[in-house]
Amino acid sequence: MTSSKGTPAMASVAARLMDAVVYESYGGGPDGLKHVKVPILSPKKDEVLLKLEAASLNASDWKIQKGVFRPLLPRKFPFIPAVDVAGEVVEVGQGVEKFKEGDKVVAMLNFVNGGGLAEFAIASETFITSARPPEVSAAEGAGLPSSGLTAHQALTKAAGIKLDGTGQLKNILITGASGGVGHYVVQLAKLGNTHVTATCGARNVDIVKSLGADEVLDYKTPDGAALKSPSGRKYDVVIHCASAGIPWSTFEPNLSANGKVIDLTSRPSTWITIVLQRLCFSRKQLVPLIINPKGENLDYLVGLMKEGKLKTLVDSKHHLSKAEDAWARKTDGYAIGKIIVET
Repeated sequence: MTSSKGTPAMASVAARLMDAVVYESYGGGPDGLKHVKVPILSPKKDEVLLKLEAASLNASDWKIQKGVFRPLLPRKFPFIPAVDVAGEVVEVGQGVEKFKEGDKVVAMLNFVNGGGLAEFAIASETFITSARPPEVSAAEGAGLPSSGLTAHQALTKAAGIKLDGTGQLKNILITGASGGVGHYVVQLAKLGNTHVTATCGARNVDIVKSLGADEVLDYKTPDGAALKSPSGRKYDVVIHCASAGIPWSTFEPNLSANGKVIDLTSRPSTWITIVLQRLCFSRKQLVPLIINPKGENLDYLVGLMKEGKLKTLVDSKHHLSKAEDAWARKTDGYAIGKIIVET
């Protein structure tokens, strides 16, 4: 296929400018985002160029903008935020064997480079990129990489839950169960041999029940704030997804003898508690989750979605031209599931 001037079509793509959303300094929130035109990059060795269909936002995206990870992230300004995307391969770099032009994929972009809030993005074939079947929409797929992989690792590696339903029954508490990570944790946990208690806001109780939770607590009620199981169970594992800090003194009396809290929202108090536990040889543990994303796990999650065993709750969809609205929705802290930006 050639352009009207007789040059290869992909060469013309690489020569074009694309719409993108950037910020040029730390801070600023939604008002700090700018709509610009930037060159479309060409894929290098083991890379693919994607025509993006959708991207999802994560808490880490606005934390990077706030400067939480400075000076590591972003590496330079201006910076195109977001790393979780779905799109179509329009060009492949040297050495790419897994994908070809026209393939639909879900990908996690490099955190250092970002790039999700744009019309095109470069993804690595060898990092976190998975084929997206027709049964999985772009919006559903874009929600998966960071949040889905975090949920999967918390359950399978940190908690030791087998997602084939085998193993000893475990009582699990999931905080922030209607959020971006939490709603995936609930669904994946119910694939294992688990009894799931979940916390969320009152307006989301029925939604979380529909995901499979056995018991759901409104976190603003006395029992919800105390994390008490309605059936009187002690928790073998707590997956703490809620952004609000919950002190160890609230978790501890609700844990079984060897129970542990897997903290997805680590803060300084987390590490102080861990040190004190080790000094006291406590059998109950607070464990921070250090994410180690793997491509084969994204393949597994996409497969579950294809089979109808996992779904993405979409809070809202926004066009790239209205990305600041999506950013504002993310930072207000009340989103259900994932916020999607479409191109």
